[in-house]
Amino acid sequence: MSDKMITVTQIKSGAHAKPKTRGTLRALGLGRIGKSNTLPDRPEIRGMINRVPHLVNVTADDTKPEKTKPEKTEQGTD
Repeated sequence: MSDKMITVTQIKSGAHAKPKTRGTLRALGLGRIGKSNTLPDRPEIRGMINRVPHLVNVTADDTKPEKTKPEKTEQGTD
């Protein structure tokens, strides 16, 4: 599984766009100019971004997502 994240920022309005385009913006977690969302870098997300490249700006996010469970460490007996 990929640990890469991307930040998608809406730079233009989708108000006068086609309904599918507006739906894609909503699926990306956007809806207003200037709103950003950090998403995993997966093919499904990239496909949605490719439908609305004229409305969004994409930047690579170097931070890794936080893990939900702490990693277990093995303690050896010496």
